[in-house]
Amino acid sequence: MNDRNKSTAHTTWNCKYHIVFAPKYRRKILYNQKREIVGKILRKLCEWKDVEIIEAEVCPDHVHMLVAIPPKLSVASFMGYLKGKSSLELFDIIPELKNRYRNRVFWCRGYYVDTAGKNADRIKAYIQQQLEDDKLGEQQSMFGG
Repeated sequence: MNDRNKSTAHTTWNCKYHIVFAPKYRRKILYNQKREIVGKILRKLCEWKDVEIIEAEVCPDHVHMLVAIPPKLSVASFMGYLKGKSSLELFDIIPELKNRYRNRVFWCRGYYVDTAGKNADRIKAYIQQQLEDDKLGEQQSMFGG
């Protein structure tokens, strides 16, 4: 057993997933205070389910997460929980969002997920680079680049 494996009473596991999800209509809304609020909410919800966030980045129009999900949870049930609960909390903390998102649904219906396997370090570096890439893209579009 290496230091990357985790254990419960009867199980040793190493289940890492790269997950990407976005606000409904891919709106570029996750800036400044909202970005911090989303980060705090996601950290808290992951902690409640014993999901380790290895790396995460809240970009203006999507979220990247590299997470270790215990085998007792399916990815689908975890994502339903994460997106559902975070939507409700966001609407409670930022009431003006209720006008932009009907039915209290903040996130797009689907999400992207991939197993990390031996590529966890590469995915971690990719996630760290995402926000910087978004900033460069914004600068280029502002200056006609």
